[in-house]
Amino acid sequence: MEVTKMKKNIIISLLAGLLILTSCEDFLDLAPIDEIGSNGFYKNTEEVEAGVISIYDGLQAVVMNEFALTEMRSDNTKTKNSEGDWAQFEDMNVSPTNATVSEYWSLNYNVVFRANVVLQNLDAVSDEAKRNQFEGEAKFARALAHFNLVRAFGDVPIIDKVIGPEDKDYFSRRPADDVYQFIIADLTDAASKLPGKDEIAFGRATKGAAYALLAKVYLTVKDYGKANDAINEVLKEGYALEANYNDVFYNEMNDEIIFAIQYIPDNTEDSEIFSYNFTWKGRASGLNYPTDDLLNSLEAGDLRQSTLFYWEPLAGSSGRFECGKFRASSSNEELGGNDWIVLRLADVYLMQAEAIMGAATATSDATAIEAVNKVRRRAGLPEIVGSLTKDQLLKERRIELAFENHRLYDLIRFGVADQVMEAFSNTTEASFEYNSNKLLLPVPQREINLYDGLTQNPGY
Repeated sequence: MEVTKMKKNIIISLLAGLLILTSCEDFLDLAPIDEIGSNGFYKNTEEVEAGVISIYDGLQAVVMNEFALTEMRSDNTKTKNSEGDWAQFEDMNVSPTNATVSEYWSLNYNVVFRANVVLQNLDAVSDEAKRNQFEGEAKFARALAHFNLVRAFGDVPIIDKVIGPEDKDYFSRRPADDVYQFIIADLTDAASKLPGKDEIAFGRATKGAAYALLAKVYLTVKDYGKANDAINEVLKEGYALEANYNDVFYNEMNDEIIFAIQYIPDNTEDSEIFSYNFTWKGRASGLNYPTDDLLNSLEAGDLRQSTLFYWEPLAGSSGRFECGKFRASSSNEELGGNDWIVLRLADVYLMQAEAIMGAATATSDATAIEAVNKVRRRAGLPEIVGSLTKDQLLKERRIELAFENHRLYDLIRFGVADQVMEAFSNTTEASFEYNSNKLLLPVPQREINLYDGLTQNPGY
């Protein structure tokens, strides 16, 4: 399988490797630093900030193929031709040697490594406000990477400092509950140190981003009260829904976006390729195609339809639907500039309803219902009146956030993954044998071979 296109095409394994600082993104408006090693570096504020920017560079690579591990392992998307390793995701039968899975593990731990390098060198920053900001950015990214890993693989190593091959105590997998507590601690501290959205360049972590991610973590561990508290903090930060759903994705850097990973079109260093891969011309002749199940799940009159699904005409009168959220406008289709949205306000509103509903199957709470209706009104749909059910909320999340890598984890968090995926696996469209063990990905065999103490997930 082709390795993800990223800045230096470097894959750094879990617990070893050198940090390579690559050129800073123009949209962060910072001076470029290129290929500076860590030895003898990090002696002043500017050099530590270069390390901070390298964290965002690492995040660019993380999300490039994340859709395969999330959307394509749900009832939302599929490949066009079920070819090669990509087909393993839509069949929920992923091999421990799958290159995309191995890459995802390494790339997330590379972000953790970069964050830990910054945290190790904060004493070089004399200005307290800057030092707090850099610490908050590094802890936000470290938390996000661990959250990616624990949801995908379950028990994983917690890496809280820069380590080397001699630090064997770090090689073993830690219980998922411990990982979540580590993430919560990082995000809580980050939220206390990060500036608001109007006090820092777009594309960098903010107080609102830390609280929004913290809310999702609390929902995952079913601490609904603390999730609601974190959401209330996000709502103080001045975000606003875009009036037009399409503008969320094609009027970038808008007020609905809480955190996005940025790319530059037609730029060999800072472009993305997922937009190209979501078309019939992409790898495997098309990836992340909407399933018929997703296409048929929209209510009549839903204004989101034209943004969600793009009709690709073929010869004669035939054609097919593709993902419509990431249509590249670059002159080189393989060098897209579409930002990847990690957190946005509509997601937060739907999380607010989830937090209020808690473990119940329905709620008549006016705040919860209004939170969902804010999203539905923009979609041109009738408001929910009287009572909101868990099924309604899950469906609203499916449509509103389709193709944004939420669906599988939503099913798991809502406790219906087995039910939904078992039913989907028996449809003509899917036709695979469902195994609940496969909700977790296999630990990459390469990592198990390298590090004593790493064990494999059940069923692999």
